[in-house]
Amino acid sequence: MSKVIVDYRIDNEEKNSLDALGYDVLICPPSSILYDAVCGHPDMLLNIIDLNTIIVHKDTEKNFVNNLCSYGYNVIFSNSELEVSYPGDVALNAVNMTNIFVHNLNHTDKILLEAVNNKKLIHVKQGYTKCSTAIVSENAIMTSDTGICNALKTEGFDVLFLPPGDIVLPGLNYGFIGGCCGLLEEGLLAFYGDLNCYAYGNEVLNFLNKHKVKPAFLRKGKLMDRGSIFAIG
Repeated sequence: MSKVIVDYRIDNEEKNSLDALGYDVLICPPSSILYDAVCGHPDMLLNIIDLNTIIVHKDTEKNFVNNLCSYGYNVIFSNSELEVSYPGDVALNAVNMTNIFVHNLNHTDKILLEAVNNKKLIHVKQGYTKCSTAIVSENAIMTSDTGICNALKTEGFDVLFLPPGDIVLPGLNYGFIGGCCGLLEEGLLAFYGDLNCYAYGNEVLNFLNKHKVKPAFLRKGKLMDRGSIFAIG
């Protein structure tokens, strides 16, 4: 069964929806270092190198690491230590795709950079790169960050730019498009919430349709930023 890594605060409706879609849900434990709003967000705490290898922060809970290893994943630890404030909290928060890697390269973890040195590295100012980016396909993304938008357009990506706001993130003013969804497999993008309740839902639905990607709404109501959903095969 394919597996997905999600924030420990996933609710029953969201988990049941992922179960119904045929995915085994792995809970990402919270960090005691990060502030509460994002302490369990997978995009703050780990990065998927490939379908077999995952990098996690060096202070990640041992039970979670052992669980990943028991499923046959190769788990490597970050060089940098997690810190509560920027830029010490973004070392793994990068967009990592098949051929490109997008991040503020001044703050990327050293071990992560070594693991992706075969890819094209794209530097952007935004440190919370994965939070700010929803991957739709290998050549299409959605973002509310102008720097990411411009950089990936230059690389030939089709980019849907979305104004910030109208995504719930308890404890902060609003969440981000990358943190409320995740590509479960090619052609299937899951959302914590319903695009019909999002101010720019029609634009997103049209963009997904253009790229032949089906949305899966894991819960009723407004989009919720729980950190990116990571599919790990």
